[in-house]
Amino acid sequence: MRDASAAGRPGIVVTGPAGHGKTRLITEALRGTDHARVTGTPEARHLPLAAFAHLLPDTVPLPRAVRILSGVRTLVVDDAQLLDETSAALVHQLAVQGRTRTIVAAADGVPAPAAVSRLWTGELLPRLALDPLSREDTAQLLAGAGLEPLTVRRLHRVCQGDLRLLRDLVAALAGAGRLAPVPGTGERAWRGPLPLTPAVRERLAPALERSGPGERDTLERLAFAEPLPVPLEELPPHVLEDLEADGLIHVDDQGGVTLAHPLHGAALRAATGRLRARRAARVADAHHAALAAEQRTLVRRMERLDVRPVPTPVGEWRVAEGIPLPPGYAEVRARFARLRGELREAAAWAREGLRETPSDTGCRAELHLSQGRLDDHTDPDDVHAVYAAVRLGAPERAVGRLPAGSVLARHADALARGDGAALDGAAEALAERGFLLYAAEARAQAVRAHRDPRAARRSRTRALALARRCAGARTPALAGLVLGDLTARQQQIVTLAAAGLSNREIAERLTLSVRTVGNHLYSAYTRLGTGDRAALPTLVNAPEGVTV
Repeated sequence: MRDASAAGRPGIVVTGPAGHGKTRLITEALRGTDHARVTGTPEARHLPLAAFAHLLPDTVPLPRAVRILSGVRTLVVDDAQLLDETSAALVHQLAVQGRTRTIVAAADGVPAPAAVSRLWTGELLPRLALDPLSREDTAQLLAGAGLEPLTVRRLHRVCQGDLRLLRDLVAALAGAGRLAPVPGTGERAWRGPLPLTPAVRERLAPALERSGPGERDTLERLAFAEPLPVPLEELPPHVLEDLEADGLIHVDDQGGVTLAHPLHGAALRAATGRLRARRAARVADAHHAALAAEQRTLVRRMERLDVRPVPTPVGEWRVAEGIPLPPGYAEVRARFARLRGELREAAAWAREGLRETPSDTGCRAELHLSQGRLDDHTDPDDVHAVYAAVRLGAPERAVGRLPAGSVLARHADALARGDGAALDGAAEALAERGFLLYAAEARAQAVRAHRDPRAARRSRTRALALARRCAGARTPALAGLVLGDLTARQQQIVTLAAAGLSNREIAERLTLSVRTVGNHLYSAYTRLGTGDRAALPTLVNAPEGVTV
């Protein structure tokens, strides 16, 4: 971004969904520089040069506007998709002329004036496309909020990476006392309706403002049918065509119709009057068959040793609405999450099953397993119970007891041979099938098996990255992974640095020079595969107690 504003560069176009930080990125990149800013707005998109009114005289023709603004060193154009056609043409002419560096932000998914879209489709300006926040990124942002994993999952699904909406919703939930404490965890959970905050209403405007015959009724019907689709033939085709053209609905390959944005259904239900909502809502029994189908899919995937993510919209919807889950479903969903290495989420699913049925042994066992308490609940004939010997470093105890040719057997064989490269390969295969924690452990075992220090460092870096995706899980295989190959002095210094001490404070405590402390830290960074002091607490003080 700073390169784009440097001398000789024509500018850049930053695109991405609304609320994903385009304006913030540009503002930070240009902080302290001399620049002018214009912003497109819905109210003024039909008024020629309305966005430039503060920079131009009244009733100025386009050629003169180009000459006047050619003296501006850097021009920032925000919400360019909302510019009127004349303003869009002005921006395009300034970019063609090249005297003014033009930094443009435009939202994806919204039709933009042709003069704006040609900035990047015609390769006049380079384009930086911002990807939506992943669920892991959202969880990291919310790490200090004390939210339980199913609430974080719901916020990510509703906000779709929109930072402004995420911040607005969390503040509204906390301010209204809508975050209930989860007993025994110190975490808080959001269940029930979506708060209609200003940011939610802004995002909902495209749906609420539909005025065509039957459009609002159709949108509300889809909202109250969630999480299930409505068959195509049950809805008016002329209405669907208009809604689909504007990106408000999605039609799947089986002819099922759903709302395109996860926010719209919850917001429409929250905005609907109580009597109308009662008439439109489906009874919970309508979801039972779909919930059972989700459970069967999860079981089949686990039997095939494949725990890559699969959609579970009905189970997640019931949790979000505060509707009890059948304990059998909750147990299966918890086990699926645990095998993926999502241990806190596994515990959350198990608690959902125990909420209405506290005595359920299956959910109780999964809760214990997700918390690292291996006890009488472990089935000695279960393939994952057999595989536990491999994870504990005793592959000989699993010989002949794992499915032949499976990724688990491949891991056992590589560990028995002490083959670092084969362990890395097994880790890749495990990760491909969704077993992230198992993959982290295989990488950690590869660290100890490698004779080449460079290969060992690569395996360590990848093991740490996988362990962080599993909420920093520490298992016997991962024990000592972070500080394992540092000298005793380096371990001392890194531990103190991770606790927040400065180099001078560490030097005083250990009776060393500040330069010596700096040299030890530099060497430790190289071995740990990081150059960021801020990453040390995560590397050194990851949550303990996970031995599943």
